[in-house]
Amino acid sequence: MSIWEALAVLAAGIGAGTINTIVGSGTLFTFPVLLAIGIPPVTANVSNTLGLVTGNISGAIGYRRELRGQRRRLIRLGGTAFAGGLAGAILLLALPSEAFDAIVPVLIGLALVLVVLQPTLAKALARRRERRGEAAVPTDGGLALLLGLLLASDYGGYFSAAQG
Repeated sequence: MSIWEALAVLAAGIGAGTINTIVGSGTLFTFPVLLAIGIPPVTANVSNTLGLVTGNISGAIGYRRELRGQRRRLIRLGGTAFAGGLAGAILLLALPSEAFDAIVPVLIGLALVLVVLQPTLAKALARRRERRGEAAVPTDGGLALLLGLLLASDYGGYFSAAQG
């Protein structure tokens, strides 16, 4: 890796960290840079995912006060997320890299669309909750939440860009 490539990776990392702090989706910034300097797609994906670990740990530490009294929910949702993430990681390692190469452009496109639409979708859901008189945060979420979490975690285990 040349000094210019190293500087590009450093700049992408700083940019992605800033983006992740504000809205998330920093991987959409770093992943293309890693590809551009010649890192194979699956390796770039795994590198990005490992890079997110420290941010996730610091986020959990930062929110530990809000997590008090949530043991049952954490176990249920954490177990579901772990199962989905593990399944996605197994798919990443089991499927040929050609499958990843073909799937990722579609996932990046979908992720970009969802990132752009997220504020509009969030407002529409909030309006719907208001009309129905529902609490802003459901106490349980039920099966729909668990299924959505499982699918999102599966996606995240396979390709973590814009998972939030």
